[in-house]
Amino acid sequence: MSAVEGRNLLTGEAVRLRFSNGLISEVEPLPEGEAERLPILAPGLVDLQINGAAGVDFNRPPVVAEGFRHAVAALWAHGVTSFCPTVITNGAEQMAELLEQIRQACSADPAIRSTVAGFHLEGPFLSPEDGPRGAHPREHIRRPDIRLLDRWQEAAGGLIRIVTLAPEWEEAPAFIRHCVKRGMIASIGHTAAHSAQIREAVRAGASLSTHLGNGAHPVLPRHPNYIWDQLAADELWTAMIADGFHLPASLLKVFCKVKAGKSVLVSDAVSLAGMPPGRYEAHIGGDVVLTEEGRLHLAEAPELLAGSAKLLLHGVEHLARLGIATLAEAWRMASTVPASLLKLPAASGLSAGSPADIAVLRLDGDRLQVCRTYKAGRLVYEQNGPDISH
Repeated sequence: MSAVEGRNLLTGEAVRLRFSNGLISEVEPLPEGEAERLPILAPGLVDLQINGAAGVDFNRPPVVAEGFRHAVAALWAHGVTSFCPTVITNGAEQMAELLEQIRQACSADPAIRSTVAGFHLEGPFLSPEDGPRGAHPREHIRRPDIRLLDRWQEAAGGLIRIVTLAPEWEEAPAFIRHCVKRGMIASIGHTAAHSAQIREAVRAGASLSTHLGNGAHPVLPRHPNYIWDQLAADELWTAMIADGFHLPASLLKVFCKVKAGKSVLVSDAVSLAGMPPGRYEAHIGGDVVLTEEGRLHLAEAPELLAGSAKLLLHGVEHLARLGIATLAEAWRMASTVPASLLKLPAASGLSAGSPADIAVLRLDGDRLQVCRTYKAGRLVYEQNGPDISH
């Protein structure tokens, strides 16, 4: 049996967590006077949308076990204990190939497999319009296709958990119902849908908005528009990118207030997340620049973002720094709330019987430093420690 001591970030209580067989077996209160000297304990972060990290691109074949392990180790170092590798719009064969390669890479290590909460399929069933389509290649955009989805699910070994689609396609309602029946979350994103189409998608079972406020036209009607319509749908959870570049503070504040309890932080990070500043050749965007501040933009058009290069921990810090949420509230939006959406046992946080998915943290000003990360009770990251990710 192992144990860690610290101050529970979500409750403020000083506790000793004992864990064995991958689960927290006991939560023992400690004298309150000890809280100040203790590190911070928090449930591991859960990222529903990540395209790559530390130079590893989940959308550039081949995705091999060694590279995938390197990316997962980088996520562990940032307190992430569950995530959804995201495969974006591509040709049908290429997407099947990527899904199969990621599935095989997951199986290389039980700790890595347990860190993958499922795959996120972002496309190709998206809007073909400029703006909503974002960086997804137009030539591969297509109508929702149930048979194709089932084929990809087979290639993924049943691991597809989230499917992002634009609900304006005629086939969308039946497709959404099929997703729900197969245990997948149908998420609205990269859409130019009108109000009735949003409502029909929700009635069919859509339950999430993918990075709301992004993948949209640069100019929208005052009302109605598909952002207001999704905010007004109580059934929809809202995912948002809080990297400081994709959404202004005012919009983040509105999203958090309207979707209280259903606001989810995602990174939507690309392979350059965790890489040093510089000029790179990216799979999506081509010639891109990563600035010292972490902004990723097209080299020839600095006003255009080329994806997110910040991991989820930064989004938590950013939301708290803005005063939109307390640190505990922001951490919930990036841990127990997305875990609840995915119906993961980690939704119960640092309680007895929960998975021992734990981030041990230190607060340095307004920055969080990850000291250690445990996945199912296994120490998978230690700051300045030996390489223990294998």
